[in-house]
Amino acid sequence: MTQQTFDAALDAPDPQMPSQDNTTQPALPPLPQALTGEGLGTYLLVLFGTGSVAAAVLTGALQGLWQVAVVWGFGVTLAIYASAALSGAHLNPAVSLAFVLWRGREFPARRLVPYIAAQLVGAVLAGATVAALFYRFIERFEHAKDIVRGMPGSELSAMIFGEYFPNPAMFGTGAAAHALVSPWQCALVEGFGTAILVLVIFALTSPNNSIAPKANLVPFFIGFTVAVLISLFAPLTQAGWNPARDFGPRLVAYVLGWGEIAIPGPRGGFWAYIVGPLIGGPIGGLVWQLTGQRFLAAPDG
Repeated sequence: MTQQTFDAALDAPDPQMPSQDNTTQPALPPLPQALTGEGLGTYLLVLFGTGSVAAAVLTGALQGLWQVAVVWGFGVTLAIYASAALSGAHLNPAVSLAFVLWRGREFPARRLVPYIAAQLVGAVLAGATVAALFYRFIERFEHAKDIVRGMPGSELSAMIFGEYFPNPAMFGTGAAAHALVSPWQCALVEGFGTAILVLVIFALTSPNNSIAPKANLVPFFIGFTVAVLISLFAPLTQAGWNPARDFGPRLVAYVLGWGEIAIPGPRGGFWAYIVGPLIGGPIGGLVWQLTGQRFLAAPDG
């Protein structure tokens, strides 16, 4: 997702095709504007997403995985609409890294670290907002379930912020649950889901993809992709696909008393939600560049 994609997706030059003027580079938004967009968009994405989990876990307002997934998906859509004109709406370090590696003319490497920093700030602020709004409900939930914050089993409340494997709400937090998904399996699932997400993003934002939806509809289909992936894989890993989305709220949980349950997490597994997406996202982008983009860019005949 880049600035030019949403401003003029059908007219934008293909970064994989030779330019008629090799000196011409896609226009980049001013860095302060771009960082504001990334912070704002990631804040909204994480607010809607973690808020949907909080509403489901603490109040029962959302019933079933699909309802949570739909709220997540629409949250992603709204976050992109709110920030795309400012920054291009990456809102995810794995997406930013994929663009640096495979569409570097659109998104140069010098912007990667500032974008990730802005995304992380937005995610932390969103996690803090959810904590402030739902704090009394968290305490009520922990009291009703005899949960001691920071002790084994408190993943059941910490899962509002960071993610755990397998999904504690479905499988519990004991040894039998842990045997279902290892840290490396979690990283593999997170990497695979992020690869699918980035592949779809690259496909939807390719100027050569003539049947892709118009630019103003792309955010909806990206959000719908997130909802589908959550519906399939959230039982296994809670379906993060975004290092900032997981690590930002996880920092909030650490400060609020979940301690080692938040970081490094049970079995030291929090790394899976960072390493998996950062590897999987670029792989998904590369798959599109080597398959769909390659054939779409091929000359007729």
